[in-house]
Amino acid sequence: MSNQMEQLREQLDEVNLEILDLINRRAELVQEIGKVKSKQSMYKFDPVREREMLDNIKKHNTGPFEDATIDHIFKEIFKAGLELQKDDHQKALLVSRKKQPENTVIEINGTKIGNGSANYVFGPCAVESYEQVAQVAEAVKAKGLKLLRGGAFKPRTSPYDFQGLGVEGLQILKRVADEYDLAVISEIVNPAHIEEAVEYIDVIQIGARNMQNFELLKAAGEVDKPVLLKRGLSATIQEFINAAEYIISRGNANIILCERGIRTYETATRNTLDISAVPVLKKETHLPILVDVTHSTGRRDLLLPTAKAALAIGADGVMAEVHPDPAVALSDSAQQMDIPTFDKFFEEITDLENRLK
Repeated sequence: MSNQMEQLREQLDEVNLEILDLINRRAELVQEIGKVKSKQSMYKFDPVREREMLDNIKKHNTGPFEDATIDHIFKEIFKAGLELQKDDHQKALLVSRKKQPENTVIEINGTKIGNGSANYVFGPCAVESYEQVAQVAEAVKAKGLKLLRGGAFKPRTSPYDFQGLGVEGLQILKRVADEYDLAVISEIVNPAHIEEAVEYIDVIQIGARNMQNFELLKAAGEVDKPVLLKRGLSATIQEFINAAEYIISRGNANIILCERGIRTYETATRNTLDISAVPVLKKETHLPILVDVTHSTGRRDLLLPTAKAALAIGADGVMAEVHPDPAVALSDSAQQMDIPTFDKFFEEITDLENRLK
């Protein structure tokens, strides 16, 4: 009896090693599939494919295990494979939370973004004149803020709409920023303009329409300036994260993500604010994240409630547009706050911020 038992145990040990070898071979295939999915921005979990595999396995099951048991065993194997895909992908990303557990904190003009305190970026949609920008800068400075936004290069839906003042607009921003001790955030749309633009601005903004302009991302990654990266109009969160990876892979780790709404079937707002993107990005990356309430809603009456939601859910700050006289603005007049509205907005949002502490 003991000899028979010993033989059976030896056979069992051999089978265990065969199973181990097969499981690891399967894991290698799963990793390869994960790499292909990542390149194509596909979801890792495919329930239809999983059901097809389970059905095929059970069709060939001859016992002694019942189908329910086989179902349970292989679901656990599939689950382990899915986790392996996630780990393998995330290890490769420099922006991932697994690569760097602690938050990235970016200091701009004495303001720290990503350290747990709320930050604010205000300014006109487009730079129109020195006087226009200076009026907004004065209101921003009066509130003790340090960051000023303004568009000099404006990628517009129609080629006939106002496209911005270009370098002249950057020069106006620089002049105003120096006078009011503010840091400038402005969008650059052409890789060739970055070298010249860094003389005038403190933060390079890459807009939603350029989120996957890979040459622009790489160029921004090669300069020593923080980059504000906006989510694309129809971009998935994974595509957004990979766009940030393009920047950091070139050496620039000072990246601020910005959720600015995505395109859906809803028409009540300009875009649909994906507020849940904030905690998802916080979990997946170590980068700070702002919420642009102006472009996500396109409605002046929704700026305050969406800004409150952004802070409540954990965003590092809020972006919004302010214009001395929105009615005559050369772009996006319906969504910009005038200065009295801005004063009230800031009073209410800072009151919420204090209550959240």
